[in-house]
Amino acid sequence: MRLLLLLLLPLLAGCGAAERLSRIGRAPDMSPVTSPTADPAWRPVSMPMPNPQDAPLVANSLWRPGSRTFLRDQRAAQVGDLITILVSIQDEADLQNRTQRTRNGQDHMGLPQVFGMQTRWLPRAASPDTLIDASGSQTTDGNGTVKRTETITLRLAATVTQVLPNGNLVVAGRQEVRVNSELRELQVAGVIRPQDIASDNTIKHDRLAKARIAYGGRGTLSDLQQPRYGQQLLDIFLPF
Repeated sequence: MRLLLLLLLPLLAGCGAAERLSRIGRAPDMSPVTSPTADPAWRPVSMPMPNPQDAPLVANSLWRPGSRTFLRDQRAAQVGDLITILVSIQDEADLQNRTQRTRNGQDHMGLPQVFGMQTRWLPRAASPDTLIDASGSQTTDGNGTVKRTETITLRLAATVTQVLPNGNLVVAGRQEVRVNSELRELQVAGVIRPQDIASDNTIKHDRLAKARIAYGGRGTLSDLQQPRYGQQLLDIFLPF
């Protein structure tokens, strides 16, 4: 019995079952609020940049190059500033595809006469008129249908993690909501232009370059919706 448990422990740890066993009877733990740059998977963003240009100085002018108003701009502009990202995704697709293919082929080859010597190198039961007789037939019938409807409407506060040389801002945000032992997670990351930020310090998700938007969850309901680990292994290794 001990040997069986020792063999099962690595399997349970590799499949994440140990984490599920540790939270039996209680809700999933929420992650602490930390800097996005502290994540081991975080990497600085590097993108093509224009050549730097010195801002011209104008004497006796109240306008400072790069300013948007005479008063202080309250919108996000520096590392650590917050900005609200409006996520509104309405995606619908209905695709149908049908492919049919049929091909038949027949090949015949014979050598009835080769200087009168064909009977010497052929077996007695073989006929030189039908040395090769081949036929083939192929039929393909494929039918595919895709019908998808997705609607997501959310608001998420993100943090400016990097200011690129051309002034664009790299933002990253994460939100967690726990309801009835189910933890819902929303993650947003991307690159925005300061010019696209609205006066109320918000920006739409379709203004994010390199946008990464993830919406999912962890908990009892999410576990029930996932196939069992054994079934997932069988789906990977079984050829049929």
